[in-house]
Amino acid sequence: MKKLLLAAAGAALFAGCAESPDVIYRPYPQILPQHVKKLAVRPFVNKTEQFGLEDKLNLRVSDEFQKEGTCAVTPEADADAVIAGEIRRYILTPIQYDAAMVSSAYKLDVLLGVKLYDKQTNFYLWEEPALEAIQVYSASTLPGGMTEEQAREAIWEKMAKDIVKRTIEGFGSVSSTSSRRIAAEEPVQTSTAPAKP
Repeated sequence: MKKLLLAAAGAALFAGCAESPDVIYRPYPQILPQHVKKLAVRPFVNKTEQFGLEDKLNLRVSDEFQKEGTCAVTPEADADAVIAGEIRRYILTPIQYDAAMVSSAYKLDVLLGVKLYDKQTNFYLWEEPALEAIQVYSASTLPGGMTEEQAREAIWEKMAKDIVKRTIEGFGSVSSTSSRRIAAEEPVQTSTAPAKP
């Protein structure tokens, strides 16, 4: 009888825990350190075969940081922290065809790897190894359609906002498509600048 009462009490305890909102996993936020007042955006490295992607992405990220206003955007030599990243994937896929077998809708898929390097502590504060954005759109010849360039601009805008949000609001604010880690536990090489991501 005593074992039966203990089992019932244990079951009630576990049932109560499962319904409690306090059991939800909430990681400690990785907020931007107070000493970081000035940021630099290092030119993105383009690892794709699509020419010239990095220039407009770099401008969009810099503009988004300036609009947000928490940190000033400066040259890398004057900055407290540096955003560094690379364009790892750029895939444009036709996903719909009309009766004449001409593409009428597309999916543009872009993948970035992005890090924030703290020059004072010589650590990467965060890393998003697979930040992805997808834009599905109709061909420009259709009503409400867009060109590939317009779709690309929409992706740059979304990614720039994600990078700024990840930098200012911290852990959990943006999701990579693969496992994510806060990279502060690994020191950067002892040189004055981090190795390119």
